[in-house]
Amino acid sequence: MTTEDESRPVRRRVTLTGISSRAWEHPADRGALTALRELRGFDDLVKTFFGMWNERGFRLSYLAGAIRVDHRQYPRVYQRFTEAASVLDVAELPELYVHQSPIINGQAIGMDRAFVVITTAAVERLDDDELRAMLGHELGHVRSGHAVYRTIMMILTRWAAGLSWVPVGAIALRGIIAAMYEWWRKAELSADRAGLLAGQDPAASLRLLMKLAGGGDLSQIDTAAFLEQAAEYAGGGDLRDSIHKIGMTAWSTHPVPVARAAELRRWIDSGAYARILGGEYPRRDDDRDASVTADVKAAADSYREAFNNSEDPLVGLLRKLGGGAADLAGSAAGRARTWAAAAGRARGGDDAQDPPQN
Repeated sequence: MTTEDESRPVRRRVTLTGISSRAWEHPADRGALTALRELRGFDDLVKTFFGMWNERGFRLSYLAGAIRVDHRQYPRVYQRFTEAASVLDVAELPELYVHQSPIINGQAIGMDRAFVVITTAAVERLDDDELRAMLGHELGHVRSGHAVYRTIMMILTRWAAGLSWVPVGAIALRGIIAAMYEWWRKAELSADRAGLLAGQDPAASLRLLMKLAGGGDLSQIDTAAFLEQAAEYAGGGDLRDSIHKIGMTAWSTHPVPVARAAELRRWIDSGAYARILGGEYPRRDDDRDASVTADVKAAADSYREAFNNSEDPLVGLLRKLGGGAADLAGSAAGRARTWAAAAGRARGGDDAQDPPQN
């Protein structure tokens, strides 16, 4: 593995001083996060209840069985980590571990002291630009507070397995976990954007997703063909394929790699990425003024836009039903406004007004 200096000239990346995680959060992800953050005491309750028994165990397991990265251990990885953190204006680096695994992967874990774990496959098979994008992805999770809720999801999944013999308890937990999986898939799209901002190399971010899909030797892989796969996955086939896709994703924490690549490409093409590099982004100092109503409305609008623009055969059939599809979209927006009002009342702020009904 060659270093960045040996392989190509060092690219100058824009430091995104004071950037808020809202800059990269997918609307559906941000809407959920904003509502949860506005429920005063919720995070403290969750951290106290779950962290008392579980967080220390998670960290100790990696402290005992993985390599903690610093300037002495995996210095190349540590350098890419500090570079990604500098661009995203992360002042305090989380702990970083390298865990033995033949699969390229990374994760952010923890509640009070979130930490990042990547696999040996990521270290060995990613070049410097791809590795920076992966580490920026995980820093995005940490900055957005995703690690807290991911840890909860991991614990609930274990509980669901342990309660599988109790029908009522298992069904209730599975419902909660399914909802959290839907949110986490959107959180992954947010983190992909953070990874792109950290590396500021769209080609490297797409190569990373290609390698996650199985393209270890990129001399035999073509980016355009990979994006063609994404288009075929999104709109090809018939209703049977739509049903299969629901089954594939309903209990998955991550969108499929081709869908992530297509979504990232859409975000770049929208101009949002270029505007952020140009200095047009929300600042952390303004986070306290963020509107619950606006964020949750944006989430509802995002789902409506995805429904209206989807090329999936099943969604296309629903749109053809006309009134039913309109009712569905209106119901989603109404639920979003109700959610925003509930969060506003919990906060006791300006967003506590009852929303107008359709």
